[in-house]
Amino acid sequence: MQMKSINKKRVLQWIQENSPTSRAEIAAKISISKPTVSLLVDELIGEKWVYEKGIGESSSQGGRRPIHLYFNEKAAYVIGTDIGGTKVKTVISDLGGNIVHSSSFSTVQFLESGLLKQIAKEVHFMLDECHIPLDQVLGMGAGVPGITQTSNGVVLEAPSLNWIRYPFLAEAAKYFTFPVHVDNDVNVAALGEQWLGNAKNKQNVLFMAVGTGIGSGIIINNQLYRGYSNAAGEMGYMVTDKTDMKKDFKPIFHRYGYLESVAGGKSIEKKLTEVIQQEPDHPAYSQAIKGELPGEMSFSLAKKGDTLAISVIEEAIEHLAYGIINAASLLNPEVIILGGGVLKSSDYILPRLDRIVNHYLPSSVELKTSRLGDNAGVLGAVSLFLREHESIIKFS
Repeated sequence: MQMKSINKKRVLQWIQENSPTSRAEIAAKISISKPTVSLLVDELIGEKWVYEKGIGESSSQGGRRPIHLYFNEKAAYVIGTDIGGTKVKTVISDLGGNIVHSSSFSTVQFLESGLLKQIAKEVHFMLDECHIPLDQVLGMGAGVPGITQTSNGVVLEAPSLNWIRYPFLAEAAKYFTFPVHVDNDVNVAALGEQWLGNAKNKQNVLFMAVGTGIGSGIIINNQLYRGYSNAAGEMGYMVTDKTDMKKDFKPIFHRYGYLESVAGGKSIEKKLTEVIQQEPDHPAYSQAIKGELPGEMSFSLAKKGDTLAISVIEEAIEHLAYGIINAASLLNPEVIILGGGVLKSSDYILPRLDRIVNHYLPSSVELKTSRLGDNAGVLGAVSLFLREHESIIKFS
């Protein structure tokens, strides 16, 4: 019985990855006898995981034309939620990663009353809107901005949510009848990019999110690498200047690391504001005196040739490049994907990073921006669920 279940999974996975295909092709490719394949395909069609369509090309001998088999992406749905410090975004996705509905709300507004309670409200509203019955939902994946024990679903620490040892899965069980899986948001985004983005078909991936903080998700031999205490990939703590560290180093926020304090979004804003405050003739001087300048401003000024903005950004890019060089030397990824708020200015950052990084590396690496952008988190959460949950369509 177990062998049958394994074979059924293999047949479904083949159809999933190679639609359209035929019974004969499946039998040849995964070395299961034709009668067995036929039996398993019939079962999968009966269970709506697979459907038949059209007539294939006739064989050169003029034999019967094979019927094509397709994976039914609408057979079931998965919820993906990306819980951030500013907003919570939730989607309903089909099994092919096509978003059928999405909604978001401000984190702060519901932090006290309970984020999961509000997510549950939104999920049920979206399901009603799409006329999707609850029994068609396989489950939910969630990404959270903090160190997460995936085994028991406890979020050890998520500073932007004021969570310490927050029992995420136990809380989720109060609101959802289906299974839920949770992981760190950057790990989840890495899975999203590997499933549907710029790391598709890559087995060794480094995903770096550069925003206020800097974190990374690491995939080694197709497995998410979480580290001994689920804290792998905390690249924001890398040290990229020892002389600076010898001085009285103060992180940009409490418990933040060195790299994010010199190359994160907030540090760029802070540094630019400080240097412009020293230059009364600068066009942005009056704005800088009133308060911190927005991060996008540093890039728009730099593009116009502003020397102060250029020097601030170039320094941040150098630190970022050194961090990437160290990580890439250690991990030797096939591709490095860069996402997060700071990378909204990727047209300025990427060529400069590339130049420094590949100058120092033993073997060159491809640097790409996140293809999924704002959806990397939610689609990654869907991917997390499909990978972690034991079912017939467990993704490898």
